[in-house]
Amino acid sequence: MVASEAASALSMKATLLLLKQVDRLAGRLAASLLPRPVPRETNAPPKSILVIRPGGIGDAVLLAPALRALHKSYPGVSIDILAERRNAGAFALCPGLRSVSRYDVPAEFLSVLRSRYDIVIDTEQWHRLSAVVARIVRAGIKIGFATNGRRRLFTHPMPYEQDDYETDSFMRLLTPLGISGAGKVGGSFLAVPARDAESVDQLLGGLKGRRYVALFPGASIAERRWGAERFASLAALLMQRGIGVVVVGGESERADGRAVEAVGGLSLCGRTGLAATAAVIGRSALLVSGDSGILHIAVGLGIPTVSLFGPGRAKKWAPRNGCHTVINKELPCSPCTTFGYTPKCPENARCMADITEHEVENAVLEKISHV
Repeated sequence: MVASEAASALSMKATLLLLKQVDRLAGRLAASLLPRPVPRETNAPPKSILVIRPGGIGDAVLLAPALRALHKSYPGVSIDILAERRNAGAFALCPGLRSVSRYDVPAEFLSVLRSRYDIVIDTEQWHRLSAVVARIVRAGIKIGFATNGRRRLFTHPMPYEQDDYETDSFMRLLTPLGISGAGKVGGSFLAVPARDAESVDQLLGGLKGRRYVALFPGASIAERRWGAERFASLAALLMQRGIGVVVVGGESERADGRAVEAVGGLSLCGRTGLAATAAVIGRSALLVSGDSGILHIAVGLGIPTVSLFGPGRAKKWAPRNGCHTVINKELPCSPCTTFGYTPKCPENARCMADITEHEVENAVLEKISHV
């Protein structure tokens, strides 16, 4: 099973690289050649909406408040999602969707292209391929971010700012529909399916009923990782105070999980799918994580967090309100990420390395004392 999951991860990475190449070449060309769409406005409320969301788990999770706003504004509307294999699972945490298709699964992608919608909303921030898809799909209203040549493929191109909280950016895409809500998102906005919530009882074992802190040591790029040794040291400090520790993650976090197990913690890395991981986080007192999609799941479930930021843009991605503590050294070179791209660091990610275990421990203890 481990080998098959590793092979699947490699296949997914290869597919992602291929899609980026296609976007760079064919996407740019198609975006410049396709005719501009002609809007077909109507006073009737929409019956069907297609929302396009390629990319990682974090973007998918932070899109959830906008999906909820669509449901609230248009009761009974059918919302379909066009995602990809690496983030489609996140939409299991968003109730009320009619379907979730993946554009890197040809049969599902073609099914979407054959469909007709009242509105299509492309939530991709930069790449052109999704904007080309939005242009091809039959819909009277096409909304998306005007970050480059993709703007000409929408009936309603919308501005995008690098330092706006990403949930607010997604909410801005709804303004052509008369829906506002940027800066007003609060409370939980995700829900764990009942079957996944029930499935974690056995996995938690002796921790069932005990207070525990969840740790997620993973990140999409190496520069955002705090390191297995530091997470293990933090786990040891917390357990000395009688606080249970559970590490969550996938196959790529197994080594981090073993490091925490070596000091007495519980590792579920590679043993749960995304929804079950959300269930584990949903029962925790708090999550400690770097800048990651798992961090946003905790926020969406209303779980307090201590997050570690360095290369990533805290203004755009860090959790908001008093339930969350953000540790960020704010070095002069930080943040260095733009439109999801992080350059190789000449200082070995000092912005992350300078965060100490005791600093994180103190933040955790202060936060859970109010839980």
